[in-house]
Amino acid sequence: MNKLNMTLVAITSLALTSSAAFALDDAAREALMKDSKCFKCHAVDKKKDGPTFKETAAKYKGKADGEKKVSDAITTGPKVKIDGNEEAHVKIKSTNDADIKAVVTWILAQ
Repeated sequence: MNKLNMTLVAITSLALTSSAAFALDDAAREALMKDSKCFKCHAVDKKKDGPTFKETAAKYKGKADGEKKVSDAITTGPKVKIDGNEEAHVKIKSTNDADIKAVVTWILAQ
């Protein structure tokens, strides 16, 4: 096998094994969000303790840092106010970048 072919095989292997290649499908994303208790405080368009996903999407629509802000909110556990009490936002139960991106992209698409 020549050097070019070996390089192409290596690049293809890396692409297929990267975390992006294993992005969540809709059912797996929803299961992750349920397991992470996202729907306890949030819904697509029904007000609960936290903002609706539609409100969040509208807030960050067209903003360059929107994806990062939502990602930080679900991965770092920032303080949030619920009924006047401050508590840590629950973190998503995944550290996989592709899983987190799938959830963030879905939230921002609402």
